[in-house]
Amino acid sequence: MLGDSLPTESRLVNSCIQARKKCQADPAFKAAYHQLESCTSSLSTESPLEESSTSADCLEAAQQLRNSSLMGCTCHRRMKHQATCLNIYWTVHPARSLGDYELDVSPYEDTVTSKPWKMNLSKLSMLKPDSDLCLRFAMLCTLNDKCDRLRKAYGEACSGFRCQRHLCLAQLRSFFEKAAESHAQGLLLCPCSPEDVGCGERRRNTIAPSCALPSEIPNCLDLRSFCRADPLCRSRLMDFQTHCHPMDILGTCATEQSRCLRSYIGLIGTAMTPNFISRVNTSVALSCTCRGSGNLQDECEQLERSFSQNPCLKEAIAAKMRFHRQLFSQDQVDSTFSVRQLQNCSPAPRPQLRLPVLSLFILTLILLQTLW
Repeated sequence: MLGDSLPTESRLVNSCIQARKKCQADPAFKAAYHQLESCTSSLSTESPLEESSTSADCLEAAQQLRNSSLMGCTCHRRMKHQATCLNIYWTVHPARSLGDYELDVSPYEDTVTSKPWKMNLSKLSMLKPDSDLCLRFAMLCTLNDKCDRLRKAYGEACSGFRCQRHLCLAQLRSFFEKAAESHAQGLLLCPCSPEDVGCGERRRNTIAPSCALPSEIPNCLDLRSFCRADPLCRSRLMDFQTHCHPMDILGTCATEQSRCLRSYIGLIGTAMTPNFISRVNTSVALSCTCRGSGNLQDECEQLERSFSQNPCLKEAIAAKMRFHRQLFSQDQVDSTFSVRQLQNCSPAPRPQLRLPVLSLFILTLILLQTLW
């Protein structure tokens, strides 16, 4: 089932872990890498007088590694040893660690799988016929052992009377990384009628807002700074900026909708966890404010709008919800089918009548010979 297995290092195009192993075999590259490691560890502790010389050494080491496989290495959200991989990535990109953030460079490389997700809708017969789609997706998760186990784990960690935010966020990340993508996206992006408040509330509570979000609303720029100090959160934010970035005023998106959705969902369980803002619509936002931003008010509002008014993200969410609604419209037709079959439902090609045409051609030649 899609998402049930974690990708191994060998399945990635150029894993940072594998790239570091190759680098360690070359003495010059090995020394440059260790120099960058010391640069990364000293970023938060060095004094202003030391900064210029240290930065020069860092840039020189980075220059030495420019032609190595480390500079093009990547990680994957579902890989084993992800934290190690991301630490290597940010070690060999000191300019980005120092705050030079590029909108079009993500540390993640998505592995592509063609394995379809089988779904048995007949198991939903125990629900009432008019049950909302969020409840149906919740039932599908319950009927899947892995999804149910992961969902119960974050439900327990995020429960009100036991809530410890860091544990809640860790379990949320675990769910969205390890559960089958179709289960996770079904729970989070289930379509609800605007008047169905109960359905909307179930969808919004997928992220357990009472525990996963900050108890006191922080400034959005402070939230981003906190995120950038953590390699995992910084990587997820970079991935979101890469794949959900409108490239022009027309809203042309940098990459396809599926990558935007994955990068958006990848932020869940980090300091930058977004969520639906209400029970009656599908608008999402960060749990932060731009009040008190001073001279950085415009920058703060731009960050805020990159979630709440992002045309790429809005359309990606809307398209997935339309797909989920279409999924259940097949319920009366076929109770067991593949997601891939539904996504690729293009008209069947017309049959080619080659033999009759060939026969007609031969008959025409015979007739012409007779006339001659």
